[in-house]
Amino acid sequence: MPRPHGFTYDVRRDGCVVITHLGRTAATLRGDRAAAFLTEVEAGDPQLVMARWTGSYKFGNERTAKNHPRNRGGNIPRG
Repeated sequence: MPRPHGFTYDVRRDGCVVITHLGRTAATLRGDRAAAFLTEVEAGDPQLVMARWTGSYKFGNERTAKNHPRNRGGNIPRG
């Protein structure tokens, strides 16, 4: 599984934290959630922490889902 990349965060003057991914806003955290995020991002891998907090991370089942007959396309009989 590739490591997450492209995340950045900005702490605003009012204390809220804005997380962006590849230049687009992915999440805005305020209050206790912002404080918890800042504590966690300083203690761990920042890219992985931001990916978890935004929900933008791989779950590990993408290859299995790609090979499922429903997702292959082609001639599927429709009722």
